[in-house]
Parts: sequence; structure tokens; C-alpha cells
Amino acid sequence: MGKAEAISHGAATIVNAIATGKGAAVGVDLWTKARVQLTDKLGTIEGNITSDPAEKPVLIEKAVSNVLEHFNLKEKFGAKVDTWSNIPIARGLKSSSVAANAVTLATVAALNKTLDDLEILNLGVDVAIEAKVTITGAFDDACTSYFGGVVITDNLKRKIVKRFKVDEALTVLFYVPAKKVYTSSSDVKRMRTMASLVKIAYKQAVEGNFWSALTLNGLIYSSALGHNPSIAIDALEAGALAAGLSGTGPAVTAIVSEEKMDSVKDVWQMYEGDILQASLNHEKAKVVG
Repeated sequence: MGKAEAISHGAATIVNAIATGKGAAVGVDLWTKARVQLTDKLGTIEGNITSDPAEKPVLIEKAVSNVLEHFNLKEKFGAKVDTWSNIPIARGLKSSSVAANAVTLATVAALNKTLDDLEILNLGVDVAIEAKVTITGAFDDACTSYFGGVVITDNLKRKIVKRFKVDEALTVLFYVPAKKVYTSSSDVKRMRTMASLVKIAYKQAVEGNFWSALTLNGLIYSSALGHNPSIAIDALEAGALAAGLSGTGPAVTAIVSEEKMDSVKDVWQMYEGDILQASLNHEKAKVVG
């Protein structure tokens, strides 16, 4: 029976697509790995999120199931799927998109089949919508997690609008509160009232001003969703190039240069929660075994 492992990397929001259907994100080197082992237990897919076993494995099981269905092999195989990750779940750090990419890639490889990048991405986005872990399908997060770099998308048309490589050596810090917030339970109506402002942030991103777009987007969504904007503003005051809410929160991203890293960490120590450190990622998702 086929078996394969794949890895996909994380992403941080530049522009959240919920208000307008268009979004942007930047790749970070947090990761999720997935191992898929095909079995002869037809129709039985067992999922296990080893890094957070309390979470329901609905998304990863659906991801395997969708790939089997795509190749008309649902009647031929079952599967056992394990994922492990250093991305905290339900904090706005794209854990769902990253897992969908890794599991889809690993399943296609376990079947000894090939699909092009966009087919893999679309299968993952379909899964995220079916599993109700996303509002727009998060095509921006999926693409960024898959390709790395900065990716700007039209989520409704599932189209990549622009891709950029970021050459500066920058560090990405995340302030991660202990509390989980699931995207599906966020107040969409309130976010959509901010659409005209989010469009301004999106235009900035398309023009290559990612960091001002990230900060502006973060302030807009924090006010719509009732998250504390001071966490981002404190980081900016301490020298961050950009800071703002990631996804629908509650995590906050700060983009910092090497020399400002410690001062941003210091101001964030005042808040309860963890601080994660990552680098920008330009590496594509891939099969690793």
C-alpha cells in the first residue's frame, strides 16, 4: 500500500479577504507535515492531529477523501493520516490551509499520481470550505502556504493576481494568545462593513507596499472584531516595520528587522500569551518521503 509524507509552510495575513473577497499573505517558515498511509479498509479514513490531539481531524480526513474521489479510488482504498505541526490552531495563523496543502500533496503522492499546483490548491480550498474552517475558501492563504513569498489573490475567482519575492532579511514575530478563535464563528457582517477601507489596504499590497497594507488591514479588522489594537501599535512603537492582526485573530503579526527584534519581544512580554518567532519563507510545499 502506498505511503507518502509532505510538508507545507505557514503564512501571515497581509490583507484578510473576508471583507472584499480579495486577499494577500506572506509565507513564513512555520510548517505542517502530513503522512498518509493507504489501507485496504475501504471508505475508512482515520485522521490524527498529533500536535493538538484535542482538535477534530475533520479537515484532514476530508482532504484524503476528496483526493480519492478525484481519482475515482474511493472504492479501492482507505487511509490513515497523521499530521504534526508547529503552527498553533485557531489563532489566525493559517493552520487549516497549511494542513489541507500538506495532506492533499501527501495523498496524491501515496497514490503515485500527479496533479499540477493549482489542482492541488483547489482540492485543498474545496476541503477547507466543506470542513467549514474558512469563509472565503482562503485561496490567498493556500497559495502563500504552497508557494511561499508574497501572494496576492482574488479568492472568489481563485486567481493569483501577483506574486512577489521579499529579499530583505526580516524576522516575523507572532503574539499568540492562549484563547482559540475559529474563523467560522467570526462576525462576517461586521467585517464586510469595512470593505471600502480594506480595498485601500489591498491596493497598497498590489502596488508592493505590503508592510503598510499589513498594518492598515490589521487595524481595520481589529476594530471590526473587537481585538485590542494596542498589541500591534506597541510593536510599531518598538520599531516593527509592520504589525497587525493575522486572519481573524487573535494572533498579531509583527515584521521586524534583526536589530528591533528584542525591543518588540520586550513590549509583548507585558501581554499574556506566547511569542513565536519565524523567518520569511520562499520554499514551495513538497513531498518529503
